[in-house]
Formats: sequence, structure tokens, C-alpha cells
Amino acid sequence: MTTTAPRPPARRTPTGAAQRLEPLAERLLGGGLPVRVRMWDGSEAGPQDAPTVHVRSRRALRRLLWEPGELGLAEAYITGEIDLDEDLGDGLRAMRRAIDERGLTPPAPGLADRLRAAGTALRLGAVGPRPPVPAARAGLRGALHSKARDRAAISHHYDLSNAFYALLLDETMAYSCGYWTSDAPGYGPADAQRDKLELICRKLGLRPGARLLDIGCGWGSLTLHAARHHGVRVTAVTLAAEQAAYVREQVTARGLEELVEVLNIDYRDIAERPETRGTYDAVSTIEMGEHVGDAEYPAFTRILHDSLRPQGRVLVQQMSRGANAPGGGAFIESYIAPDMHMRPVGETVGLLEGAGLEVRDVEALREHYVLTVDAWRRTLEERWAEFTDLVGEETARVWRLYLVGGALAFEERRMGVDQILCVRPGRAGDAGMEPTRRDWYGAHR
Repeated sequence: MTTTAPRPPARRTPTGAAQRLEPLAERLLGGGLPVRVRMWDGSEAGPQDAPTVHVRSRRALRRLLWEPGELGLAEAYITGEIDLDEDLGDGLRAMRRAIDERGLTPPAPGLADRLRAAGTALRLGAVGPRPPVPAARAGLRGALHSKARDRAAISHHYDLSNAFYALLLDETMAYSCGYWTSDAPGYGPADAQRDKLELICRKLGLRPGARLLDIGCGWGSLTLHAARHHGVRVTAVTLAAEQAAYVREQVTARGLEELVEVLNIDYRDIAERPETRGTYDAVSTIEMGEHVGDAEYPAFTRILHDSLRPQGRVLVQQMSRGANAPGGGAFIESYIAPDMHMRPVGETVGLLEGAGLEVRDVEALREHYVLTVDAWRRTLEERWAEFTDLVGEETARVWRLYLVGGALAFEERRMGVDQILCVRPGRAGDAGMEPTRRDWYGAHR
């Protein structure tokens, strides 16, 4: 008599949310999952050694149905509906590397894909009304780059509160790329900002009694440095009311009232002030041109030109990127800098030249911005409880995502930042420039 060995018990095919979602995700991604996904029911899918993305609720899927792509993912992170196991920067870097190594190219979703996604969401109980938009999202109205809309856009970002920026930034309150001249112990963000401010003053050739127009002065870092250390008379212009109030307070506290005038106006109003036409020895605009807009930029460059006397200089420090995402992407445009426009640096140079300025020097600072943004991000993480107490969890997560994504964009050369020095030549073409850059790069402090 023969006996048959008992069959091993059949393995149950896992049917958790992760397994239901995996085929759809791979189809939409154009290949296997680049991350491990852990769903709200505890089920998991994706490579074991990849960063783990936690999908904490069905609402995350519902949000992506209503807002597919970058913005939906960002909002799910902002609201805590998705999260990462590890440091956000390390996780995003690993994800991008996996996508590049696998050559994933998401196909354009068709009607069948959308129906399949809706069916999967229905089976997972994720179908429902549109989730509420996070309160930190900008809601601008009116014509693009009208004065009223520009004021609202600037207020959305820069009037978050002076207390917030004082917590995030160093004592210079410079909210722009620093110039890192040393890796010595003890050298930090404030030193890099002071070295940047001094470099700008040297490039502009500032001398005691010179007149400087600082367009988009921020919290006054360059204005105060130029007045205090170079004896320059400065007209500081900002559209942000909180910034203007802060700079005025600092001017009074430092006894610089005779040297500094602070104007809370639109940059376009400068052209309507006849006393400013052709009278300035120098003009600076530090990471403000990104807010001007594409159609308005030629008029902006004419204001730069017309404000200068012959042989006067202008320094533009401005972020750049390729033509594929001139506004910085859906998340940046919705939460950080609405209506922002960036372009390749060569196009900006052409626009400056088109206004009659002669471009004399372009210095790329891309790697310096990685160091600068990383310093801001470390401050955010180290003082996380203070930030959440001040602005709330969602806004703090907006800024974490912004700073992490920004550092990666500069690191991976998807964004750049440059200092562009120009001069308004005299009638005979004389620029009044030194023959070399020798005086720019001495000891900074």
C-alpha cells in the first residue's frame, strides 16, 4: 500500500491595501516601485532595502485622485497623511537615485488608467469628497503680476512673521544664498552671509557717500551692512510690510537714520519718483527678480538701468533653472513663492543687456546655496518644537519639504543661483571699472 505525502498548506496570496495598489502604481510609474510602501492596514510592498513611505490613511489616496502628481503628494505629506521612515532629504535622494537607475519613465495616463485608479480606490474605500486644502496654500486672486496680486504674493511668503524668520535665519537676517569662504571650525551661516554682503559691496565699488538703491531689501542685511561698514546712503525698497517695519527698527537701533531711507512700495513705483532717475551710483537686487514675472522683466531691467548714473553698477543675485519648470514646480508655486518665474541665466543676461546694461561679470554660487539651505534646514529640525508652536505643524512641514527639496535641486543642478554684475556705460562707452577683480576677493572679515 502506498501513501501520499501530505501537501503543504497553500500559501495565501496577500490581499492587503499595498498589494492591491502595487500593480496600478507600477503601471503609472512605468516600472517597479522605487520605494517600500507601508499602508494604513500594515500591508507592505516594494523593495526591502528602499526608503519606506508610510501611507497613514485612505485620505492620502483620495487626495491623489483629486490632485494627482507633485502637488497631491506634497499636500499628503504636509497634512501627515504620508511620511517617511528616515530623514526626508535622504529619503528623497534615494528615491530619485532609484528612479534614475531603473530608468523609470511614467507614461501619460490614459482613460483606462484613470478608470483603473478609480476602481482600485473604490475597493480600498478611498473614494469620497475632495479633502480640504491645507491652510498654508496660497490663494491669490486678480491679474497675474498686477500690483495688488504681487503684494499678496510677497505677503504670503515674507509676512509669515518676523519671529519665524528670526528663528530660521542667523543674526544677519539675510534670506539669500551665502558665500562660504572657509570650512574652518566655527565658521557658520552668519559668517557666510557677511562675506556675501561684503563681496557685493566690493563688486559695486561702494565708497562713503555713494548712493545705493536696494530693490527687494528683505530684512535689510545688505542695506545695513553697506550703510554701517561703507558709509553709503541707501534707499531700501520692499513690498513686504513686516520687512519694512523690521528694517526701520534696525535703522533706528543702529543710529543710521541719516543714511537709510526705507520705502514700502512696489518696485514699479521707483520709476514714478523723478528724484531717483539716473542718480544712483549702484543698484542691488538680491533674489528679488524671481518674483517679477516673465512679461514684466524687461521693464524691470529698464528700471535698473534708468536708476543708475553713467558708470553706475548694478548687481543682480538671482536663481535660475531650465525652461521645463520656470516657476519652480507646483508645490513651490502653491505654497512658497506663488507667481515666481525663473529662467536660464543666459536669458537673464540677455535681458539685462537688452536694457542697455553691459554685463561685466557672472559668478555661479550653486554649491554655496546647498550649504546655505542645509544650514536653514538644520535649524528647522533642531528647533522643531519652537517652529510648530509658532506657526503650526502643517506650516512647519511645508518648510521642511521646501528646504529639503531646495537643497536637492541645487545639489543636482536642477537649479542655480548667480551674481551678475553690470554697468551703465557712459556715452563714450567708458565703464569706469577696475581692470582686474583683484579688489573683490581679499580677506572678507
